[in-house]
Amino acid sequence: MASQSDQHHNKEANIIDGKAIAQTIRSEIASEVLHLSNKYGKVPGLAVVIVGCRKDSQSYVSMKRKACAEVGIKSFDVDLQEQVSEAELISKVHELNAHPDVHGILVQLPLPKHINEEKVLSEISIEKDVDGFHPLNIGKLAMKGREPLFLPCTPKAIYLGCLELLSRSGISIKGKKAVVVGRSNIVGLPVSLLLLKADATVTVVKGSWIKPGAAVIDVGTNAVDDPSRKSGYRLVGDVDFHEACKVAGWVTPVPGGVGPMTVAMLLKNTLEGAKRVMEQ
Repeated sequence: MASQSDQHHNKEANIIDGKAIAQTIRSEIASEVLHLSNKYGKVPGLAVVIVGCRKDSQSYVSMKRKACAEVGIKSFDVDLQEQVSEAELISKVHELNAHPDVHGILVQLPLPKHINEEKVLSEISIEKDVDGFHPLNIGKLAMKGREPLFLPCTPKAIYLGCLELLSRSGISIKGKKAVVVGRSNIVGLPVSLLLLKADATVTVVKGSWIKPGAAVIDVGTNAVDDPSRKSGYRLVGDVDFHEACKVAGWVTPVPGGVGPMTVAMLLKNTLEGAKRVMEQ
C-alpha cells in the first residue's frame, strides 16, 4: 500500500519500526486487562484453534498464545488432529461460542483440504470473530455509516500502523491517493475498504510503482534461499526494500514491520470483545 506525501522527497526513507509500535500497543492492552481484572475479577479470553501439524501454523499459534500470556489474556488452546471432521470442528466452534470466558475465537488457517474454510469461519459468533472475517463483519466494513464489530487483524495492523505513522509525521490521509497492490480477501480488499472509509481515493494495481515520498507498507512474506543462514533461507517482503528506500518517504521492513502489529491487533480485538461483554 502506498500513500503519497505532500513533502518533496530528497533523502533515504524512514524505516517504520513495527516492533516498537506493537510493543507500545501491547503495554496499553496489558494495563487495560489489569483494570478489567481488578474491576470485574475477569480477564479477556482467546481461544486459538489449530488443526493438524503444519510447522508454519504451529509457529504462528505458539506466537499468539505467548503474546496472550504476556498481556494477561487467558488462552484457551484447542489442538485438533489433521483428520478431524468438518462437523466435529464446527461443533467445537459452537462450544466456544457458548463459553462465557471466551471473548475471541481464532481458527488458524489454512485448514486441511477436506474442510470448507468459509463454512467454518461463518459459524464463529460475530461477537467473538476477532479475526474479522465473518461475512457480516466484512459486509458492514464495506458500507458507509455501518461499523463492523471487529476489523480484520492484518488489514487493521497495516491500516492503523500506517495511520499512526502518517499522523505522527503530520500527514493527513483524507483526500490522498492510496494504492493497494493485490486484492486478496485477507488483506487487499479489506485494506481498500478501510482506506475508502478514511476518505482516501483508492487505486488497486497489480504492478508496483512508488512515487517519491510515498509511505510503503509491505505485507508480503517470502522465503528466499540464503546459505549464510542456519535455516538456509531468509524472509523478504513483496517490495524491493533497498530500491524502495531510495524513493519512498517511509517503508516497513520484512520481518519487523507489519507482522508484530498483526498480533497486537488480535490482542486488541480480544480486549475489545471482552469489554463489550463486561461493560454492558
